[in-house]
Amino acid sequence: MPVNDLYRSYRLSWFGQPGESSDVALMSRVSLSRNFARLPFPNRADMKQLATVQNMANSVFADIEAAVGQEFDAIGLDGLTEMERRVLEEKELVSREMLDSTQYRSAYISADRRVSILVNEEDHLRIQCMAPGLDLTAPFAAASRIDDAIEAKLDMAFDEKMGYLTSSPTNLGTGLRAEVMLHLPGLAYTRNINSVASTAQQLGILVQGGGSKDNEAAGHFFEATNQMTLGCTEAGLLETLTGAVKEIIAHERRARKALLLYSKERLEDAVWRAYGILCYARSLGEKEVEELVSKVRLGIDLGLLDAIPSAGCADLLLASRPEYIKNLSGNENLSPPEIDRQRAVMVRRVLADLRQEGTA
Repeated sequence: MPVNDLYRSYRLSWFGQPGESSDVALMSRVSLSRNFARLPFPNRADMKQLATVQNMANSVFADIEAAVGQEFDAIGLDGLTEMERRVLEEKELVSREMLDSTQYRSAYISADRRVSILVNEEDHLRIQCMAPGLDLTAPFAAASRIDDAIEAKLDMAFDEKMGYLTSSPTNLGTGLRAEVMLHLPGLAYTRNINSVASTAQQLGILVQGGGSKDNEAAGHFFEATNQMTLGCTEAGLLETLTGAVKEIIAHERRARKALLLYSKERLEDAVWRAYGILCYARSLGEKEVEELVSKVRLGIDLGLLDAIPSAGCADLLLASRPEYIKNLSGNENLSPPEIDRQRAVMVRRVLADLRQEGTA
């Protein structure tokens, strides 16, 4: 895939696409935090030391490609426009922490966009691998292959008692963070989300609104992630998170059945109203789109609407991000009202593309 598609395409192969339990689980991600031995963490390093880290990462670039079995784009953040950097952040291929100071910060992004290796983020390396649906096994296997290829050539900061050393104490040990993004409108509408999140927390699993500190996320999109890394094995962490997510998915499906049983007419009306607004609105806010898309996706998954495939809802979300819209328009100075108008145009375009794909 050409690198330019990073900034112009509104589809990611790992987000909202078909996979295991993808009616509820939108994507899975596994990240490994690693630091090179005898070098300070990025927040304490000077420019010369950051450059050394960048050069060390570049020295194993070919090994990384061989480990994954595909080509990567090596993207230096200081060579991008502000809009391009923000688009990568919106697609979660780079992190917000990397955008404040971009010199000697880079990302290696695989051709299928399922692997993104961040250099000089919070740690020297953050290896993140993604997959659609509930699947932590494949991303962990890919991250481990990359980790092994790098460690075969370079020494990592490691302590026999504490494990991998990281800039954040919460990542000490395995350095592993696993995450599953979930769509939980059933639990939200039946007001059971807080009790489910509380139960998960007892297992060391944090469930919170995507990008939010509370459980009132726009669109009812939530993230489930492990809270502990020290004193645990990678296999144990992944098994615990997978088990907890499967329980949450079972609760969500039961809640959806209850909604169909007791509130089908009202639910169906809400779904079709949401779809109508997306089709015909001339101005749309970002959170408004998330809420409308959430209802449409629920309707598709429950068989109440078949106008577009459920995977198309992810396209709508990505295409409605503000920096993506600015980048496509070529105008970084779009006002909020102009962005809302352009967002409505983009949503209508994506819907037309999805309907055309459905009839092809």
